[in-house]
Amino acid sequence: MQVSRMTEKGQITIPKELRESLGLRPGDQVEFRALKNGLEVRKQINPGRFAQYKGHLGHLKGKTSKELLEEMRGTSLPQSIPMYS
Repeated sequence: MQVSRMTEKGQITIPKELRESLGLRPGDQVEFRALKNGLEVRKQINPGRFAQYKGHLGHLKGKTSKELLEEMRGTSLPQSIPMYS
């Protein structure tokens, strides 16, 4: 068991071994939850700035770049383009 002491400002140092096992780095946020017999501390997981867009491009799945270009342009691209005539 590892022990820390709270400062007058209410700050507690998380022991290095625990910080490393939780993957905590400077600037990370932690969540505190009071339990009946103690306290639970967890690393707060940030979903990332693009998480809100997850699934928005599902309608494009399985299409080739050629098919996507044809849809955007509203045209059919030639199957092959002769290099020189």
